[in-house]
Amino acid sequence: MAAVLKATKRDDRGSRKATYLRRAGKVPGVIYGHQLATTAVTLDMMDVASALKHHERLLEIQLEGQSENVLIKDVQYDTFGEKILHIDLTRVNLDEVVEVTVPVVLRGVPAGAVEGGVLQQLQAEVTISVTVRDLPDDIRVSVAEMKVGDRLLAKDLPLPAGAKMLDDAEEIIATVSVVAEETEKPAGEELTQPEVITERKPADGGDTK
Repeated sequence: MAAVLKATKRDDRGSRKATYLRRAGKVPGVIYGHQLATTAVTLDMMDVASALKHHERLLEIQLEGQSENVLIKDVQYDTFGEKILHIDLTRVNLDEVVEVTVPVVLRGVPAGAVEGGVLQQLQAEVTISVTVRDLPDDIRVSVAEMKVGDRLLAKDLPLPAGAKMLDDAEEIIATVSVVAEETEKPAGEELTQPEVITERKPADGGDTK
């Protein structure tokens, strides 16, 4: 189910107006696609942040008494990657097929952990094609049966019905392996002693004053 966000149209453009909106707790954005005119909108900052935090991709935008389904196409952040500056939304139909990047969430503790195995996730997300109606927030997979030496590949991930993996099927998502321990210093090896510099004696043995 799509998250529902309320939006209002905005007519004023420019960086000064956008800055004013952000200070007021709003996010400037645009809605485009499906050969319709691009609409400049304003959304609530907290609503947008919540949708992003929960990995929402599909949104239902309520604008001037009408609703339309959109996908989050792009989000711009400030230099520190914290504050949302702008959001791009593209119109979609629930039955159309789209290409999206989806996070991969590993669940459980691998069986190989009892042998000293460590789970390492090499890829945090994958790209799939799927209908908007079946678009997942993330792809969750259990790693409980993975033993030392096992690998989780892109083709092993559980996808929604009708979805297709667009990444290389043999791409390694995660592994379970034993991390090599740091080798100890060989017994008997002595540390190199620093050179001790003493006061130099005069060549003729005379007074140093």
